[in-house]
Amino acid sequence: MLDQNLVSEVLGAARAGGADFSELFVEDTLSTTLRLHQGQVKEAGGGNLFGAGLRLLYGDKVVYAYTNDVTTDGLRQLADAVAQARGGTGMTDRSGAGGLDFRRLEVKPLYQARQHPLSHGKREKLALMERAHGAAAGVGDVKTVDVNYLDRIQKVLIANSEGLWAEDERVWTRLMVSAIAQDGTLRESGYYGPGAGKGLEFFEEKTPEAIGAEAARIANAMLRAEYAPAGKLPVVIGNEFGGVIFHEACGHILETTAVEKNASVFADRMGQAIASSCVSAIDDGTIAGSWGMVNVDDEGMPGQRTVLIENGVLKSFMVDRVGELKTGYKRTGSGRRQNYTFAPASRMRSTYIDRGDRTPDDLIKSVSHGIYARTMGGGSVTPGTGDYNFAVNEAYLIENGEVTRPLKGASLVGNGARDLMNIVGVAGDLTLGQGMCGSVSGSLPTDVGQPHLLISEITVGGRA
Repeated sequence: MLDQNLVSEVLGAARAGGADFSELFVEDTLSTTLRLHQGQVKEAGGGNLFGAGLRLLYGDKVVYAYTNDVTTDGLRQLADAVAQARGGTGMTDRSGAGGLDFRRLEVKPLYQARQHPLSHGKREKLALMERAHGAAAGVGDVKTVDVNYLDRIQKVLIANSEGLWAEDERVWTRLMVSAIAQDGTLRESGYYGPGAGKGLEFFEEKTPEAIGAEAARIANAMLRAEYAPAGKLPVVIGNEFGGVIFHEACGHILETTAVEKNASVFADRMGQAIASSCVSAIDDGTIAGSWGMVNVDDEGMPGQRTVLIENGVLKSFMVDRVGELKTGYKRTGSGRRQNYTFAPASRMRSTYIDRGDRTPDDLIKSVSHGIYARTMGGGSVTPGTGDYNFAVNEAYLIENGEVTRPLKGASLVGNGARDLMNIVGVAGDLTLGQGMCGSVSGSLPTDVGQPHLLISEITVGGRA
């Protein structure tokens, strides 16, 4: 992607102000976005993002700058700018600068796309979308269908003053369907949007028809639902995107971006029980073909599987380079960024509650009166505390161990740290769901997930 002598010079020049460490991140990203509304093309876009970011560390203090001018002169100007940021003079004489003997990291792709998005045109991608639209439109009371497609191919180079040289290509593909069912004044929506770190072969495993049908099923199931009851009730939370609560309410406060600031309730709990003994939680960058897969992170460290919680006990945080310097915990391959305009930070990859030994039926049968939150929606979380409020997109009443009537307007209100202790059963049907996670280093593809699980008591928002 770039000449090694130039990169060596830039890294050396950047440290002329006295920095302990310098790192260059270069990316070339191509993306495609398409939208169908009622079977008609409404948007067809794409783009190319190309640029470089340069990071300096003075101890655990960070200086970061970036440019979209990745020419020799552009990178030299960037190096001089960051070198002078803390009072350095920059390098006016570059003779002999750098002199790094790079160690090329052999990046072994966890998954290689069989049908690379660049080998398929927009017409082929639109054909996939039309199949999803056809599977949802007119099903039951579905009146409106939106289909969105995206793919992204990111090529990166990470090089640093320790002599690391790592190159990687990342591929993501996703199809999202929103369906609206309507009967008179009644109107409800359903959504399903799976994706993967794969090419278009992903749609052989998760067909467009299945994606469209699931969105339509949810919309129809909720159309004539009655309002959910309010109060403190036992709740069975579904698998797949049900893991969004753990991700938002607990995952972020297990990242060292929170821990290093003492902005996490778990900051001083390492080695202690923070969850029920039936709970183990993982953050994994090594699931081949997953949406959150990391061949190498954005600091050039190979992806890892990190056990966060084991049988209720806190075992690890998610740690990037700066997090390691500030907390003393070892890096976990969790340094990630949206693109070259962001410095990396500790971020989640595929974060999930691991399999338990129960079945979903066991959990439901153990509840005499409660809620089955089959499909979760969006919500809000208070940073640091883990207090949350999440909508339930698809809910049902549980009566005497049986799932009965559909419910609408349900929300779950709780606290992540407290509710981890109130999980009394975990099933074995682990499934991952896909989303975009926003934090200090931008918006990133991450998996959330869990098996079905039972919380003994949680506040359900509904109608009293």
